[in-house]
Amino acid sequence: MSFPDWLAERARLSPERTALIVGDARWTFRELDAQVTQLAQSLHAQGVQRGARVAVLMHNGAPFVFCVHALARLGAILVPINTRLTPHEIHWQLENVRARFLLCSDQLSVISDQLSVISDQLSVISDQLSVISDQSLVLRPQSSVLNPQPSVLRPQSSVLRPQSSVLNPPSSVLNPPSSVLNPQSSVLSPPSSISPLSFELDVPHSILYTSGTSGQPKGAVLTYGNHWWSAIASALNLGLREDDCWLACLPLFHVGGLAILLRGVIYGMTVLVHESFDAAAVNRAIDREGVTMLSVVSTMLQRMFEARGDEPYPASLRGVLVGGGPAPRTLLEEAQRRGAPVVQTYGLTEAASQVATLALQDALRKIGSAGKPLFGTELRIENDGIEMEHGQAGEIVIRGPTVMAGYVDQPEETARVLHDGWLHTGDVGYVDADGYLYVLDRRDDLFISGGENVYPAEIEAALRTHPAVLDAGVIGAPDARWGRVPVAFVQIEKEAPVTADDLMQHCTARLARYKIPTRIHFVAALPRNAAGKLLRRALRP
Repeated sequence: MSFPDWLAERARLSPERTALIVGDARWTFRELDAQVTQLAQSLHAQGVQRGARVAVLMHNGAPFVFCVHALARLGAILVPINTRLTPHEIHWQLENVRARFLLCSDQLSVISDQLSVISDQLSVISDQLSVISDQSLVLRPQSSVLNPQPSVLRPQSSVLRPQSSVLNPPSSVLNPPSSVLNPQSSVLSPPSSISPLSFELDVPHSILYTSGTSGQPKGAVLTYGNHWWSAIASALNLGLREDDCWLACLPLFHVGGLAILLRGVIYGMTVLVHESFDAAAVNRAIDREGVTMLSVVSTMLQRMFEARGDEPYPASLRGVLVGGGPAPRTLLEEAQRRGAPVVQTYGLTEAASQVATLALQDALRKIGSAGKPLFGTELRIENDGIEMEHGQAGEIVIRGPTVMAGYVDQPEETARVLHDGWLHTGDVGYVDADGYLYVLDRRDDLFISGGENVYPAEIEAALRTHPAVLDAGVIGAPDARWGRVPVAFVQIEKEAPVTADDLMQHCTARLARYKIPTRIHFVAALPRNAAGKLLRRALRP
């Protein structure tokens, strides 16, 4: 089954609707389509072809958005790279995925230069990888959609910034077509050499590396069909409005951020991109930019509330999707008081973002739930292959059109998690009698204390109900008597007069005895990855 190029089709249907906002710059779908065509032509001139695995190392911003759609137009496979990784970690992913090109922001040129040194030691990379600067490819956006003629950033003298091992690139690479060097003449007239492709739903669109919260990251292969059905199923749950504007303040290199970009063109919705999360800036955007939807994790939402004071949120804000792990009940209750319509979600990279989403009308009735599975997704709870009854905890297992094709070049790991189309997520949860999913923890984070299963997230949630606690993380530490016991790491309000004994006493009224932390360490901050997920493996008793 095939579909027309999503962006080209949206530009045909809604040419003058605002597609993208970054800072003071705006693009209509027509302008975004023209910009992407121009970039696709330049990339094609440098050898990017259908099926090429192209890594993108860029911060949130317009260049990242352009690259996503330009690579799709060429039929190349997008490999977004976490900008917070070290050069050695990035190099590992580039080697693992066998990337042919790296599209790198000039802001991150130091990293690409370091990659050049590292990659000389590995022929897989040094023989194949070309580094292309974003500033040599991407046009400066219009300052206003009312001005039909965009201003253009003249490229640097060299379009290709090769690694040290790519010593003699073809002349066409260093001397691109004149339309690339002077794109004003053709930006509104797409070149005939680059035509939108039909998207085959079973063809890979992107390879996204898992967060690596346990073990080495794995590259999940997501098809056009995975992203398409994720977008459609989410819309069936959340609904669509003509004036929808989705704020993307999560990293675009993660599946949650990428999903917003793709849904923007599928829905015909405005996407407002922030380079990074800033609580005050997000609050201003909600008030002034007409933001109706945004995606955050619970720690980000807490910071938004702290920055806002007592001012309630406007009625135009119709959905705040909270993922990245269970949100504390106290935070959800505070959101209700503030008029922030929080919608809990559960998802993972291997399922193209969302798996379950709590419908807006159920936000109060089923507080704490991640909702029901999206349309087309089957979900069950298993323990050792046996399906659990309602209310019984076990591993969350899913099947449906959003489930990945597998892990890139890792057949054994793919076979471990995919059985007859069912994805074993490694997450623990239960389904209530009404069919609503409650996520408890990562299966890998569960530990056994005296024969009892202990879920760190449950203890963390109890600790966060204390008014002085900003954040909490719990691990299982070895113990001669019980096997393992809970140890907590807590971030508290500055100068808050609270002791470890106070927090243990606080937990006593909320948790069974075996769940109460035996030790509590006070820390300045807890380690979290770019997606906001707690890195428990970095916690040491």
